Amino acid sequence: MQPHLKFETTRQDDADELISIRIAAMRPSLEAIGRFDPQRARMRFLEGFVPDDTVRLCADGQTVGFFVLKSRETHLFLDHLYFLPSYQGRGAGSVILQRLKDKAAKERLPIRLCALRGSRSNDFYKRNGFRLVAVEEFDNLYVWHPEGETR
Repeated sequence: MQPHLKFETTRQDDADELISIRIAAMRPSLEAIGRFDPQRARMRFLEGFVPDDTVRLCADGQTVGFFVLKSRETHLFLDHLYFLPSYQGRGAGSVILQRLKDKAAKERLPIRLCALRGSRSNDFYKRNGFRLVAVEEFDNLYVWHPEGETR
């Protein structure tokens, strides 16, 4: 059953809570490739954390996930989309992606993102209309174009 999500702004002092969600969500995928390091995950998140680009997702009175969407001149970049493991697989991620795709279509910009190779998130993004455009050492790069454009 899909939870009803409330969107909330974030502040700098929300970073620790968001980091814990990111670590919980990514731990299985990172352990599978031998790259789980909570301190490294923390530092990588903090290096790029901008509260104005970050939206906290709340349900049942608690923070259950978040996303980071960065506006670029030529595209929108979905830098993070994470849910606590107990909220994964309920359809909330697809709802978030649809809202982001609606925003991108209105702005006539594609959405770009990276997903860890071997992560279940790759299938999720493909199911939601994202196309694999490049493969790097650890990440797969995806793009979604408004109206099916293939630029």
